[in-house]
Amino acid sequence: MDRRQTRDSAGVALYRHEAIGAVLQVRGEGADAELCVLTAVRQSEPFAGLPALPSGPVEPGETLAEAVLRHLAAKVDVAGLGHLEQLGTRSDPGRDPAQRTIGTSYLGLVAADMEPELPDNAAWVGVAAVPEMAFDHRTVVEHAVERLRAKLSYTNIGFALMPAEFTIAELRAVYVAALGHDVAATNLQRVLTRRGQLAATGEMSVPGAKGGRPARVFRFVDRELVVTDPFAVLRPD
Repeated sequence: MDRRQTRDSAGVALYRHEAIGAVLQVRGEGADAELCVLTAVRQSEPFAGLPALPSGPVEPGETLAEAVLRHLAAKVDVAGLGHLEQLGTRSDPGRDPAQRTIGTSYLGLVAADMEPELPDNAAWVGVAAVPEMAFDHRTVVEHAVERLRAKLSYTNIGFALMPAEFTIAELRAVYVAALGHDVAATNLQRVLTRRGQLAATGEMSVPGAKGGRPARVFRFVDRELVVTDPFAVLRPD
């Protein structure tokens, strides 16, 4: 790597700063539900042909959040994002072989009932089998999954993964996929209800093609991030 660096008139190094978006969604239903991340195959060097997260430079007149939303909009309908938060800043001098680049990553969440239209080079990839990725993006995905799983225990962040209304069975399937381990439906309902984050709508679900009894329909009380229990952990059953 060329260690020479562009500097201003005062000798201060000038670095490229990019915003990186790790967008997660639970896709599939029931036992087939899977936590996935949005990727896009790079068309140019460096790392041409490898999947990467939506990312790009921060322009002089925009904030980091504005930059990541702009780059995400090229891959996914950002109106469908239920939540967006900053993950952290990455500063390894060698993370971009083309030039010295500081990267600030974000976690975005899309509800399970959304099906945003993607460009031809973009796809959802299961986080359990993320392939080799461009730059340090694979570790960004790992960080995003860790952050989501931690916050599912002590916040109401599950609202961003769920449609506006859902059954407890649907809620459990999403939580199991997102957490990566089993959670009892009764325990999940009890915990979220006790925290004041789950409310019955008074409606019943329509039986599916396989029949079955109608189920009660619920919703999240708050659809923005709230810390509900700073010491709680949703553990495997």
